[in-house]
Amino acid sequence: MLCYRLIGRLPVPCNPVEWGMWFATAERHVRLTDVGPLHISTVFLGIDHGFCGDHPLLFETMIFDDGEDSYQTRCQTWDEAEAMHETAVALAVTQVQKAERMLGDSIAGAVLRISQILEAKTSGRHD
Repeated sequence: MLCYRLIGRLPVPCNPVEWGMWFATAERHVRLTDVGPLHISTVFLGIDHGFCGDHPLLFETMIFDDGEDSYQTRCQTWDEAEAMHETAVALAVTQVQKAERMLGDSIAGAVLRISQILEAKTSGRHD
């Protein structure tokens, strides 16, 4: 298992005992952002999730919707993690805006239909 701890924003390899001691009290969040009902979280993992690839994957961004993860991506550096977080926030904003438009269209359609029914009843027509 390849373990890392942060010194400032720099991931540094360490042994599992050092990692465990560091991990117990470390603040690992790079960023947390809420967009409507979505929660975007970017954290330092501390363990290489690249599983012996060319570069260690040490940071992870996820989008949660009611506790369920709907998006996940990983990267190597703090700077990449910040950029990855911003990409996820932009995606979440787009998803929320789309949902709001769909809901708005549904409500507008329902209001229009109710208006038509009421108009028909007041004019003696039956639709």
